[in-house]
Amino acid sequence: MLFKIPNNRPIITMFLFLIFIINIILVTSSSSSDLKPGYYSKTCPQAEIIVRDAMKKALAREPRSVASVMRFQFHDCFVNGCDASMLLDDTPTMLGEKLALSNINSLRSFEVVDEVKEAVEKACPGIVSCADIIIMASRDAVALTGGPDWEVKLGRLDSLTASQEDSDNIMPSPRANASSLIDLFQRFNLTVKDLVALSGSHSIGKGRCFSIMFRLYNQSGSGKPDPAIDPSFRLELDKLCPLDVDQNKTGNLDSTPVIFDNQYFKDLVGGRGFLNSDQTLFTYPRTKGFVRFYSRDQNEFFKAFVEGMLKMGDLQSGRPGEVRSNCRVANARPANILVQHKMQKNVKSI
Repeated sequence: MLFKIPNNRPIITMFLFLIFIINIILVTSSSSSDLKPGYYSKTCPQAEIIVRDAMKKALAREPRSVASVMRFQFHDCFVNGCDASMLLDDTPTMLGEKLALSNINSLRSFEVVDEVKEAVEKACPGIVSCADIIIMASRDAVALTGGPDWEVKLGRLDSLTASQEDSDNIMPSPRANASSLIDLFQRFNLTVKDLVALSGSHSIGKGRCFSIMFRLYNQSGSGKPDPAIDPSFRLELDKLCPLDVDQNKTGNLDSTPVIFDNQYFKDLVGGRGFLNSDQTLFTYPRTKGFVRFYSRDQNEFFKAFVEGMLKMGDLQSGRPGEVRSNCRVANARPANILVQHKMQKNVKSI
């Protein structure tokens, strides 16, 4: 028999409060102040060694894969903080970030993170987050290809969800110019110096013809190539990416694509930047000086790159999180937690 309760607001409020308390017990949140070096020194002391060994194997198997993984940190941290949201596969009720405009057919080597996670889980099940694996693996990709090594801060949690819309609204296009990139980085308290140094991540890896077709054949709607491209380099790109090319074909992002060095900046000075978003750093007054400086002093580039990576790694959303057992899927939640997420959406109408 059903009984009608005349005024159910107090009951609903109490119900929501109880679910909130349960949720606090099951999931928690993290902030940049919670992050610290050696976070797993007691709970999983081999974590960083395991991650680096897995990255060494990936490098030996396919050098491009470590460059791809290194860029995960940028694509993850700029979208609601460093929480491994970009690793989540789509579900029937969630469009994740893998098919976002800046990621689809671009981000790759997710299987490398899967391998790292599997190795870490065997040693320390349920301890090391996928978000921290991205941070460690990004550092290792740089160090293993000749770049700087540094001590990372750890202690992040993995997000419970992802948002393709958020990624589309935040992540820049290969067509982006320096001015828009400066504005984007400033939203995250990253400076012009940070922008230029972190763009040096393109010292390793490859880019698709898709990303440069407009530069070669219709820059700014002119029907002509980008005048900033060195003429001899434009001929190379024309051969690599003719009009009828499979636009997923790739070219080197700089002339030493498996070595992390300052050649990227030397190429920009010479008009040999692959992406528009790269070359624009040398044609824009506010960024040009940093490009020239780093082209002349690799040590200063390495120093600024590390500083930028650490600052970017501090970006946190403050949202509830967990340590996923599978980086592609959020952990199974008790039914009451699922109810809470639905009811929270309607709480203002109660």
